[in-house]
Amino acid sequence: MEQGGFPSYDNWLKDLGDWTVPLKEFLDEGKLQKTYDTIKKEYNSHTVFPPPKDIFTAFKRVPYSKVKAVIVGQDPYFNKGEAMGLSFSVPKDVKVPGSLKNIYKALENDNKVKFKRPSPLHGDLTKWANQNVLLLNVVLTVREKKANSHKGLGWEQFTEAVISAIGKKKSGVVFFLWGKFAQGKKKFIDGSKNLILEYAHPSPLSASSGADFSKCKNFSQANEYLISKGNDPINWNVD
Repeated sequence: MEQGGFPSYDNWLKDLGDWTVPLKEFLDEGKLQKTYDTIKKEYNSHTVFPPPKDIFTAFKRVPYSKVKAVIVGQDPYFNKGEAMGLSFSVPKDVKVPGSLKNIYKALENDNKVKFKRPSPLHGDLTKWANQNVLLLNVVLTVREKKANSHKGLGWEQFTEAVISAIGKKKSGVVFFLWGKFAQGKKKFIDGSKNLILEYAHPSPLSASSGADFSKCKNFSQANEYLISKGNDPINWNVD
């Protein structure tokens, strides 16, 4: 198993950077320590994604003090080489998954954002993260080939604390809640201080049920809101 060494709990927490401050009350409860213990056993006994060093990539890329938007995903891609710690994102030179293809289609159709579709082997959304878009999966790890296999291991409590720390303590942040699962996190967000954008999930499975994500205008809606709050809009191009 190409897992790499699993860090100590203290070193693990260092990857959270300034997020440990708004999450202090949750961390003091010891719940993340329990999740750590469980996840470490999973990595030692199964093939689990993403690599240990990438579990908190979303937090390393976007400091709490700078977060301007949150895109909520469910759990990481479960095929080798895909998961990289950012929701919906895959490394360059990996085939773009169906959900991300549909996100690209929506961006192409949203004329206000001037999006240019990248190559079929460019699904790396790091440029979004570098503009302080938190690409947050609710569950941060997964066993190979087994979607939702780490559901119920404690990640949900952690990421709900994250969403609450942003949604109730900050203002002017855009939340993208696509699909019923993500929309279930709405209760952790103060919609009077932040913008909540809801749409069907971009998964091809959603499309088969009649939901057409290609018509989603959330990206330009987000930028209009950010500008209205005196913030820079997001350049949604990934190249």
